[in-house]
Amino acid sequence: MKYVFPFLCLATQGLADAPVVTAAEISPDGRVSVTLTHPDTGWDHYADGWRVEDADGTVLGLRVLAHPHVNEQPFTRSLSGVAVPDGAKSVFIRARCFVDGWPDEVFELELK
Repeated sequence: MKYVFPFLCLATQGLADAPVVTAAEISPDGRVSVTLTHPDTGWDHYADGWRVEDADGTVLGLRVLAHPHVNEQPFTRSLSGVAVPDGAKSVFIRARCFVDGWPDEVFELELK
């Protein structure tokens, strides 16, 4: 049994809840607003940023979240000055967790 415990600890990290982008919008001047939710517990575990990517994964902008939002879920933050490449049909939002890093999942924001 003493050999099983370390593996259980490793397995539970993979079960942690990643930040989830629930909504996003972009204005014509490149201001991106993102609403996300994450089970923040405090300074030791919280959603600490999100980024805007193009279809190739190139980062177009990064919004750092400077503190946990334990009692403010979901929450919305914005980033100005995001330059979207001409002809792009979508951008992708990826939210980061202080503990778990960048997930594989992205939120697709279709451009009009």
